[in-house]
This record gives sequence, structure tokens and C-alpha cells, in this order.
Amino acid sequence: MIFSSKLIEEAVQEFSRLPGIGKKTALRLVLQLLKTDKEDVDAFTGAVSRMRHEIEFCEECHNVSDGPKCVICANPGRNRSQVCVVETLRDVIAIESTQQYSGLYHILGGILSPLDGIGPDQLNISSLCKRVKENGVTELIMALSPTIEGDTTVYYIAKQLTGTDVNITTIARGIAFGGELEYADEMTLARSIAKRLPIDNYVTMQGK
Repeated sequence: MIFSSKLIEEAVQEFSRLPGIGKKTALRLVLQLLKTDKEDVDAFTGAVSRMRHEIEFCEECHNVSDGPKCVICANPGRNRSQVCVVETLRDVIAIESTQQYSGLYHILGGILSPLDGIGPDQLNISSLCKRVKENGVTELIMALSPTIEGDTTVYYIAKQLTGTDVNITTIARGIAFGGELEYADEMTLARSIAKRLPIDNYVTMQGK
């Protein structure tokens, strides 16, 4: 692309660095901002800057937060004995949108993948085990993506909690194997959580 303004070229370059945004889409966004009132553009850029500089991570579940604890962990109406283990923030948003779950969450920050150099030390597994042992958690719902890496992560966590009284369940496989949790429709995801299985049953089914 040839630009008549270096400023527009730089703005397009920055937008195109975002996932899924090509140069043409970036140009449309920049031209739209060019037509927008300066005050609204300042509000937009200010919100993005504040988000990046001021965002915190919940000290309990590792969710994004405006303070030490996220709004979910700080909500006294949530079931604190039930923790849903997920990979990322996007999974929390997906499950919350079903309005079928009232417990807490724990974001691992990914799943075990030795080929990619992701081991237990790169994930929030130790803090999860600590929550289970110290906070009276009675059920862990493993809501990880149904992939080999996801299953390996479930088995690893279950092994780390051997000897505890926590009941470990996994979401029912209404989600296709190899799929991403965040892309499941709300009805399928809600049904998978409602019909979750004890992990022992799931392991038996996988071995058949």
C-alpha cells in the first residue's frame, strides 16, 4: 500500500499487528477513526491504554481483575466449594455466558505441552493444588479443551491431588474431541457442564 501520510501508515501498521487484522481491514479502521471526533478517539485510546497498564490478575483464580480479587471470586453468592478449571480467560467468558454455573474458576494459563516447552512450572497448577488443600474445595470440574494435551493436563492434576478428598469431574463430551472450548455453542457447553462425569468414569471411557 502507498500512503500519502506517514501518520496513517504507522497507524495502519499498528492495527495490522492485531490477530485477524489484515492491512485492508486496518486501513478501514484507521479511516473510520479519522472521521471520528477527536474526543471519542481520545476516549478509545485512553481506555485501551488504561486497560493495558492498570489491569491486574486475581490473586485467587488468575482471572483478569481491576483489583486483588476478580468480581467472581469476590462475589459472596458463588459456591466456593466448587472450582472449574479452565485454560484461559476466554473459557471463563464462554462458561459464564451459559448462566449454568455458580462456582468459582481457576485459570491455568494453558495446558501441558512438552513439545512446545510448556510444563507444570509454566502453568498455574501449584496454586490450584494449594486452593484445593487449604480452601475447602470439594469438587474440581476439569473444563479443558478435549485434546490429548488437555487430557494429559487433567491426568497430571488428578495425580497431584491423590490423597485429597476432592471430587474431580470432567465436562461431558458434547464438545468434539480436538475442539476448542471457547468456540462451543452455549447450549452444548451448558449441557456438558451439567452432565459432567467423575474423572474415573471418563478415564474408563477413553480406554475403550
